[in-house]
Amino acid sequence: MNLLLKKIGLLFLKILYLRFSYAKALMNKDLTKEGKFRYVSSGEGTPIIVLHGLMGGLSNFGGVFNYFPEKGYKVVIPELPIYELSLVKTNIKNLAKFLKEFLEHIDCKKAILVGNSLGGHIALVFHKMYPELVEGLVLTGSSGLYENAMGESYPKRGDYEFIKSKAEGVFYDPKVATKEMVDEVYNTVNDRHRVIRTIAIAKSAIRHNMSEDLPNIDIPVCLIWGKDDTVTPPPVARDFNKLIPKSSLYWIDKCGHAAMMEHPDSFNKLLHEWLIKENI
Repeated sequence: MNLLLKKIGLLFLKILYLRFSYAKALMNKDLTKEGKFRYVSSGEGTPIIVLHGLMGGLSNFGGVFNYFPEKGYKVVIPELPIYELSLVKTNIKNLAKFLKEFLEHIDCKKAILVGNSLGGHIALVFHKMYPELVEGLVLTGSSGLYENAMGESYPKRGDYEFIKSKAEGVFYDPKVATKEMVDEVYNTVNDRHRVIRTIAIAKSAIRHNMSEDLPNIDIPVCLIWGKDDTVTPPPVARDFNKLIPKSSLYWIDKCGHAAMMEHPDSFNKLLHEWLIKENI
């Protein structure tokens, strides 16, 4: 039970910085709605599919979305139905299946997957299930091995100061955790529907530990990590690097768990250099 509580705490940490609405990311780009699929897309060329974490924060990947279309890539960010699946289907494997359906819908034969936090975990499970569809993997602050959480504490309803302190701990600069961000996760903690599904995802994450699968990954993998990440700390990145045969590890100084958000220019530069190096 203690392990489960820690994992649940971790997932709430992820919510803390992944909650911003689609409106912020879509100020200059319309959200495409086609049946059950909702996504934004920009550019032409090799597809880069970005996988968000809990609750969908497209604004967190605004840097990637604006940078890579000018470099000959097509960037697509789908909205994952993390809180829309039935409770029995709320797990990482079904999110990977949804991603496959989405790639078929947009007629994408092969793609580079970029995942932060839970999104990275989904990318790893997707590759395990459908390796023929993945050209390269980019993981930043990814779950899938082990992580630090909120200690033994569960984010209790009504405990605003607790949520605020944990939000600040996600980033190197605590000022990044704005009041708007804290308010959003505070409301989520008090939403029974989302809390139940967060617990379901937590249990799924425990079941889908990737340590035995990583040595079997035979495609290039880029690891971009914040040196001050307290959720998936540096030893996690080093273990990913050690276990994945064709992985390259890059560090960003003065950076916490959301490298693409805290240091978008550095993140894009490192990712672009890796893409050139691997010729993908």
